[in-house]
Amino acid sequence: MKAASVQSQPLHIINHQMKNFYAVRHVTRTDLCASSARVCGTCSAVPSATLRFWRRCCPWPVLGSARCSVRASEKGQDVEAKEGISVKEFQDVLNELGGEKIQERFPAEYEKVTKALKKSHENEKRLMAKCRELSAEITSYSVKVTAAMKLTQEDQGTITTMKKELEKAWKIVDAAREKELQNKETIQSLKQEIVTLTEQSRGASTKHNVDELLKVNTELKKEHEEMLKELANQRQNLSKSITGQQDLEAWKEDAVQTISKLQQEVQVHQNECSRETRQRERLDKKVMQLQAALDTSQADIRMLTQQNQHSQDEQQRLEQQLREQKVMFERTTKELEQQQQRNSKLQQENEQNTTSLEQLSLDNQQKSSHLKIKEEECSHMRQEISKLSKVREATQRKLHQTEDQKVELEQQRDTLKSQMTGMEREMELSKRQMESLKKSIDDLVRERDLLNQNLIKASSTTEKQISIVKIHEQTKKNLDQEISNYRNEAQKQRNIIFQLEKERDRYINQASNLTHKVLQHMEDIKVKEMQIFDYRKKLAEAETNLKQQQNLYEVVRADRNLYSKNHIESQSEIAEMRKKLKIAAQQMEQLKEESSVKEVALLKEQQEIHKMEKEKDCMKTDLQKLKQQIQEMKLVIENKEAEEKKLLKIIADADADNLQQKKALDQVISNRNLLGTVLVRRNDELALLYEKIDIQQALLNKGEQQYERRVEDIRLLKLEIKNLRREKIILTKTASNIEELRREVCHMQRELVKERNRCRALEEEVQNPLNVHRWRELEARDPGSYELIQKIHSLQKRLIAKSDEVVEKELLLQEKDTLYVELKHILARQPGLEAAEQLQIYQQTIRERTKQLKVLTSELNMFESLKQQDKYEIERLTSELQNVKKKYLSLKRKEQQAKEKERTLAQVGVPVIQPQWADGPRFTGGGFNLKQSSRVPA
Repeated sequence: MKAASVQSQPLHIINHQMKNFYAVRHVTRTDLCASSARVCGTCSAVPSATLRFWRRCCPWPVLGSARCSVRASEKGQDVEAKEGISVKEFQDVLNELGGEKIQERFPAEYEKVTKALKKSHENEKRLMAKCRELSAEITSYSVKVTAAMKLTQEDQGTITTMKKELEKAWKIVDAAREKELQNKETIQSLKQEIVTLTEQSRGASTKHNVDELLKVNTELKKEHEEMLKELANQRQNLSKSITGQQDLEAWKEDAVQTISKLQQEVQVHQNECSRETRQRERLDKKVMQLQAALDTSQADIRMLTQQNQHSQDEQQRLEQQLREQKVMFERTTKELEQQQQRNSKLQQENEQNTTSLEQLSLDNQQKSSHLKIKEEECSHMRQEISKLSKVREATQRKLHQTEDQKVELEQQRDTLKSQMTGMEREMELSKRQMESLKKSIDDLVRERDLLNQNLIKASSTTEKQISIVKIHEQTKKNLDQEISNYRNEAQKQRNIIFQLEKERDRYINQASNLTHKVLQHMEDIKVKEMQIFDYRKKLAEAETNLKQQQNLYEVVRADRNLYSKNHIESQSEIAEMRKKLKIAAQQMEQLKEESSVKEVALLKEQQEIHKMEKEKDCMKTDLQKLKQQIQEMKLVIENKEAEEKKLLKIIADADADNLQQKKALDQVISNRNLLGTVLVRRNDELALLYEKIDIQQALLNKGEQQYERRVEDIRLLKLEIKNLRREKIILTKTASNIEELRREVCHMQRELVKERNRCRALEEEVQNPLNVHRWRELEARDPGSYELIQKIHSLQKRLIAKSDEVVEKELLLQEKDTLYVELKHILARQPGLEAAEQLQIYQQTIRERTKQLKVLTSELNMFESLKQQDKYEIERLTSELQNVKKKYLSLKRKEQQAKEKERTLAQVGVPVIQPQWADGPRFTGGGFNLKQSSRVPA
């Protein structure tokens, strides 16, 4: 029972999964039966259950209905979703079957079947997609070929009609020539008859013969007049035909010439198009390069922002350290209070150590003298620093003059200046704090000298002074190094500024010369453009009809060539696709052979033979369904062909729109020529600006180096400021003991009174010297304190003056900031590098167009000379025609006059033929002279 339940549970799951999978994949009943047969090989109890399940769950293998063949085009999305679900479910089933020992063979066979089905389905999809693409391409190519064939047939029809007309004209010409020959032959025959008649008339002597001759003569005259009329008509027809032939030949020659001209123009336009495409590619490359440069600049900006963030983080970290140090200071103050309590105990011991204090006071005086010397040196150094700052300000002014033309780089410089000014303010504040601290130190020193009570305080102050002296020495060294660096950098900057000014003057001169030349060339170009415009107006009217016909002819020819090439390519592609289809068929045959081998192995079992025959019947039904689907696809293809015809109509409308756009393009070209002059000027200005920008970049690099050095100086100064703040806190806490200080003040006032009395006594002793040992120094005196006070007052005055100067400089900086913003807006309006490159490209195109214009002008001159020659020939021919017409009219008049005379004579009765004498000449009707010896009366 357990084995049966183990077998039934996976089979139920497998059958459910197989149902879903084959419903999605459109698989026939063969694979399902094969899978069930494989299950039968594992256990004898499985096949009956599987058959019942197939009959219950899958109605299409048993009933033979067409439910399985669902169209992929109608339910593509559902099929894809079911495919993903079925594959997952198959994998789950295989995982469940993997651990069972009873059905070891089933999972492997199951995997093989699923893989074969997947491969066949994917191949089917790929081949169907390729067939659709090929059918679409074939239909498009067939439509194009039919259109090209129609156009060629129309062209051939026009050619045949023209040939027929030419043949008719040649036939008319041949007929006129034949008529001329016939007329000439009749004239010669008539002349021969006249000669014979004149010979007959010589021998005739009777009146009968004369009458007969007269009759014959009148008849011959009538015939002669009729023949002359016919000859005139034929000549007129011949002249008409000749003129028509000449017109046709001239039209033909003109057409050939126009075709050759248009072909040349087409070649020129094609060359121009190729050039424009190349220029466009170059511009695209340049745009890509500029974008890369822009990306690099943006990356640099990001790096700078990151550095700024790092600096801010460091600042925050330093602030935290300051807070920690404040806490430490508070602790030290507490310790100091404790020490003060100890000091009260040690004051008793102080009385014993007065002698040692006196020695220490002497040492302090010596140290104070050393301090005075070092402070004087510091004052000298400050003076030198002020001088260097003045030099720096002068150099900065010069730099401002050059930096006024910068846009983007001045922002960084302004930020640096603001930081520097902030640091200078901090330095000034630190100096003030130092001075205040010095004052407090001086007060403490006085208190120490006067009170002689705080030995420990004196020792601590001496240690502090030693540390301050060391700090001053370090600052002196740093300032010496900075002064030397500033001097070297000032010399370098002066040299650089001198060279840059020279280069600026040279480039300005070159730019002025170039602008002058460019303006002259632009004026020449404008004159030539006006001439070309006039010539174009003259030629436009004559060339419009020819261009239209020629464009149509060239479009048809180009389309024919394209269609022929596309037809050849499509044929080659069709051949390749046939080869691929053969390969696919071979692969399918190989797969079929492999499946047949497997089926042979399966056919060994007798129970599966009947099932395979039933599966073949199902396959036949499926094939019929596939044929129906193919017919439906053919109908879809026909619909697509109809849609393609509609699209061809849309393309024709688009061509009409293209012609309108070409007209708009001509207007744009005229506007572009006007903009060329403006762009040339902007190009020169941009060149100057870019040169200045390069100079400013070099200066900025140097400024960055100096900024790094200053950052290090700032770090050192911050450390000094921290130390000074510590001392300040200590001093403020010492100053909190106000009561003690008041007591000390009272004590000090009393001592002051005593000291004044002593001073008066000493002055009296100086005036009246009684002391023999005057060279000895007085005890408990500090002679340098007054001088220090005077120096402090002088330094305060100098500080006030410097603060006023700082206020003035801040005002100047604000004004320069406003100027900087205005210059930034002005430079933002001006064009950039792309405009300069476009200007160069336009200049090259202008040069090429000028060359083409020269060629066209030479051709125009040649055609005008030919035209004048033709005019002269036409005038000559017209004059000759008029002369011939006049002669012809005069001859006609004479003939009419002769006819009228003959009529009048015939009416009067006078014989037409006069009596001829033998001595004189005789004339017959034809006007031939007949000389005879005898004279015969009429």
